Amino acid sequence: MVDHLANTEINSQRIAAVENCFGASGQPLAVPGRVLLGEGILTKECRKKPKPRIFFLFNDILVYGSIVINKRKYNSQHIIPLEDVTLETLPDTLQMKNRWMIKTSKKSFVVSAASLTERKEWISHLEECIRHLLTKTGRQPSREHAAPWIPDKATDICMRCTQTKFSTLTRRHHCRKCGFVVCADCSRQRFLMPRLSPKPLRVCNLCYRQLLAEKKKEAEVDRRQPDPICSAIPGYEPSSGDDSDKSDDEKADQWPADTEFYTSEVSWSSFHS
Repeated sequence: MVDHLANTEINSQRIAAVENCFGASGQPLAVPGRVLLGEGILTKECRKKPKPRIFFLFNDILVYGSIVINKRKYNSQHIIPLEDVTLETLPDTLQMKNRWMIKTSKKSFVVSAASLTERKEWISHLEECIRHLLTKTGRQPSREHAAPWIPDKATDICMRCTQTKFSTLTRRHHCRKCGFVVCADCSRQRFLMPRLSPKPLRVCNLCYRQLLAEKKKEAEVDRRQPDPICSAIPGYEPSSGDDSDKSDDEKADQWPADTEFYTSEVSWSSFHS
C-alpha cells in the first residue's frame, strides 16, 4: 500500500488536508516518502476524563490532536515516531471498551475504538508499519516505556501514603516515573529523566529513592561509561502529561457532547487502500 500511494497526487492532497486542519499551530507533515494510511476518532484516556481525539496513521509517524470542528479544525497536535511505539491490548472496563495502550519512551496512554473491528484494524496497521520501520532501520523494538498516568477519578486518596484525601483544596499530582496519583507531601522531589524531559520532573518519594539507588549503582559499575546515544527522530517531541486537559476545559468545545462513541452502527475510522 505504501509503495502504491507514495508520490501520488491523492496522497499529497490527503496530507495537505491534514496540515490545513491543524493550521499554523501544527508542524509540517509532508516529507518525501511519507504516506497517510488511515485516520479516525479514538477515545483517549486523559487524566480528568476520556476525550475524543483525531488520529492519523502515516507509514512512519502517528499524529493526533484535539477536535475543534471535525474534518475542519484540529489543535494540540502531537507527533509520535512509530519506531518508538509498542502496543498492548487491554481488557474492557465499564467506562471504555475495545481498549489498547500505545507505549513510547516519552509517553504512554490508553485509547479505545468504537468497535472491536476498528481496534483490530488499528492495531494491525500500526504493527505492520512498526515492523516495516524496524526492519528498514535495523533497530530493535523499544523496551523502555513511560508509565501511563492513572486518571484522576481512579482514586480519592493518595496512592502512596493512602492517608491524604483529595479535595478542592488538596490537589492531585502525578509521579512521572510510575504514573500514580499522589499528594503534594508524597511528591516533593524532582528527578532528571533525560528521555522524558530536559528538566527535572515531579516523582513520588518511592520512585525518587529507587532512581537515586539506580543512579548510584550505575556510577559504581562503570564511571567511564560513555553516555548512550539517543536514537529518537529529531524534530518530534511527543508530549508527556495530561494532554492539555486544562486548556481543553477552559475553551468552548464545539464537538457535540452527546456523541456516541461506542455504537456499532457508526464507523469512526477509515484506512486507505
